Amino acid sequence: MMNSINKISQEILAKLPLFRLKDLIRAVRACKTAAEERAVIQKESANIRTAFKNENADTRHTNVAKLLYIHMLGYPAHFGQMECLKLVASPKYADKRLGYLGIMLLIDEKTEVLTLVTNSLKNDLNHSNMYVVGLALCTMGNISSSEMARDLCSEVEKLMGSSNTYIRKKAALCALRIISRVPELHENFISRAKTLLNDRSHGVLITGITLVTEMCQQYPENVNIFRKAVPLLVRHLKNLTSAGFSPEHDVTGVTDPFLQIKILRLLRILAKNDRDASEAMNDILAQVATNTESNKNVGNSILYETVLTIMDIQSEAGLRVLAVNILGKFLSNRDNNIRYVALETLNKTVGIETQAVQRHRNIILDCLRDGDISIRRRALELSFALINEGNVRVLTRELLAFLEIADAEFKQGMTTKISLAAERFAPNQRWHIDTMLRMLKLAGSYVREEVLAGFIRLVAQTSELHQYTVQKLYAGLKQDISQEGLVLAGVWVIGEYGDVLVSSGNFEEEEGVIIEVSDYLVVNLMESILQGPYANQVTREYVITSLMKLSSRLTDSNAQAKIKELLHEHTVSMEVEIQQRAVEYTNLFSYNSIRPAVLERMPIPEARTIIQNNASGDSSNADRSSSSVRAGPSDQDLLLDLMGVGTSGGSGVMDQMDVMSQSPVLTQSNATAPPKTSNVDLLADLFGNSPSQTVQQSTSPVPTSTSPIATNNNSSSLMDLLGGDSSAPSSNVTTSSPATSNYGLESLAGLGQALQNSPPVENTTPKTNSAAAGYEAYTKNGLTIRLLPSKDRSNPAIINIQALFSNNGSHGVISQLQFQAAVPKSQRLQLNAPSSHTIQPNTTEKQLMRINNPQQTTVKLRLRISYEVGGEKKDDIAQYGPFPEGAF
Repeated sequence: MMNSINKISQEILAKLPLFRLKDLIRAVRACKTAAEERAVIQKESANIRTAFKNENADTRHTNVAKLLYIHMLGYPAHFGQMECLKLVASPKYADKRLGYLGIMLLIDEKTEVLTLVTNSLKNDLNHSNMYVVGLALCTMGNISSSEMARDLCSEVEKLMGSSNTYIRKKAALCALRIISRVPELHENFISRAKTLLNDRSHGVLITGITLVTEMCQQYPENVNIFRKAVPLLVRHLKNLTSAGFSPEHDVTGVTDPFLQIKILRLLRILAKNDRDASEAMNDILAQVATNTESNKNVGNSILYETVLTIMDIQSEAGLRVLAVNILGKFLSNRDNNIRYVALETLNKTVGIETQAVQRHRNIILDCLRDGDISIRRRALELSFALINEGNVRVLTRELLAFLEIADAEFKQGMTTKISLAAERFAPNQRWHIDTMLRMLKLAGSYVREEVLAGFIRLVAQTSELHQYTVQKLYAGLKQDISQEGLVLAGVWVIGEYGDVLVSSGNFEEEEGVIIEVSDYLVVNLMESILQGPYANQVTREYVITSLMKLSSRLTDSNAQAKIKELLHEHTVSMEVEIQQRAVEYTNLFSYNSIRPAVLERMPIPEARTIIQNNASGDSSNADRSSSSVRAGPSDQDLLLDLMGVGTSGGSGVMDQMDVMSQSPVLTQSNATAPPKTSNVDLLADLFGNSPSQTVQQSTSPVPTSTSPIATNNNSSSLMDLLGGDSSAPSSNVTTSSPATSNYGLESLAGLGQALQNSPPVENTTPKTNSAAAGYEAYTKNGLTIRLLPSKDRSNPAIINIQALFSNNGSHGVISQLQFQAAVPKSQRLQLNAPSSHTIQPNTTEKQLMRINNPQQTTVKLRLRISYEVGGEKKDDIAQYGPFPEGAF
């Protein structure tokens, strides 16, 4: 009987509305599923709507409270906005408090109902009860729109001068909202803000400092107004650090750390670029840095702000060293967050106090083996920034050790930076080559094309180390052919200097291992690379050309036969580029009189600019394996000649044809043309002449053809080079019958004979291309800025511009260099960090700009240059553009 009565009573209660907020919360928590919860909310929302329509004032407070709870659960509650306004108009404090809470939750500055709130706020701002005034100020500080800020600005300004600390504190925070919405109203609060900085109440003082900080950040001209308050702020900070135990403000043994941090931030803003203000705070900064305990997070936060302030103002050298030592102590902390903050800050300060940071080099290197990838990344960036002439051996050794175990995403960025550091600080060429070889062995598959080109150029120009380098690469390839960069470099060097390798005979490698060398073993190594599992199209292109080069450098008949056999096998290759090369090289064996001249050693390649990425590594390249197809070198790089014209992307043939169409034609009309410093003077390179010379007309005419080459010629592009150019004018040219497949080689043979009979021509030094050194955009006070533009390889809409800052030394050291640039609105500019902000005499620093120009409009730059020279601050504005035609 009792059970049935309870059941009936529960059913009746379930149909009745929930009169109290507690009942609604209990009902929601009792729901087992989301559907049950939605049913309860919908039912209660309907009851609340009905009560609002009935204008029941007795239940309004409870209904709004329940509605706010419904809003917190994520259900619609906008229909209660007007009821919140009615509660605000009530004389009861409890109703006002709930009404203002509802307004802050249900209304934002874009809601039309907000205009109705302004009058209520104005009335309550003048209320006699300080808590009601506090409610109004709190609401306005949260939802104020620009119109409301203008209407109530005068009331807030008046309340900032109130005798009540509670109201002053709230009014200062409300003024912060007004300034953020209507910045031009900041002038109304300047005088009041100065008064707040003298307040003894910590709550008022912290809000006043926050307001002044915001005003100085938004309007830098206010810095000069508030700079007079520096002694006052220093006194406040001194009182906080020297004060005894204060239970009201104590946080784990530190007196009001929040206020200390706010004061330090404001001091940093006020003392920036001002020597007098900096000197006024040197003592207190040293005191804070020395006396603050670092065994708790509260102390560490104060020390961190102190370090930032010291580094951002014109502080004493000893103080900066103290700041760096604090960061070094942070690196020993077990908390990863503190270590990360220390590394991030050291990265920013390493250019200011390099020697002080160098003292913590060992612990920075230890961070490379940290389990947190973010710490490893920041430690890696800092390690590269620390490299100089004195520690390049030690740091490079540590970085190479880390490269061996580094994550794949780090490796490409590391190889680029290691090569740049080795090139800049190498003590000698032998060490430079050893470092690059070690890097290629560890991460050859992650080496960028420009880095590989730089290594090959280094080998080519270091003639005294040819034997050493080719032996090292030969031994490296005997051990491992899985690293693509190592394979490409080794194949190139062995192809160029194979005779040096063979003539030196067997040699001893590390740990007394004897490496055997012979003509046939060298060819066998090339064959193993060619047929190995790691070979891709680029590798096969290199090996095919290297074998052809070796055919003129090796003398063993078995090796020669093996080379011919391997080349013949690839004349039917499915890859067009490989097939073309194999056919051309096989036909070249028929002309032994000119083959050695055609296969002469390459001249030293031109230097190429290596552009660093922002990140330590490119994750898109991290998964690249040796079997992937990589874009081949351009026709202006180290493999310009027969060693590597063309790419694996299928555009190599067209690139070759473009180059060949520009090669000089041996006619009387072209003999008088001005000399060109072009990489496409291939014939002059092959026969030992300077690339800047034009070949004079020989006594015996050179036959050329004006008829087109047959379309079924497999060696078309090289035949175009070795034959004639149908588009070139030929006043003294004899016309022959249509070309056969060997016509180009016959022409080259005739050309070789003609050049042998012609008198020798003196070699002249090629003229320096003005674009190679960049285009001068600014020169003043010993500083010259040149811009070196180039198209991005991956995206033709992006232009990479390397800014080169040169100091001729006439005015001494140039420091604190700040370089800014602006472009038209149709373009987007990304400015990387410079290599250094200080330029020593007779040195050059770099900074990369990337311009996204999707509409291909004219590139014009507006430059702002700021630097210190001879103790004087220089600020200049310059303009450059457009670049000359063909600059990129």
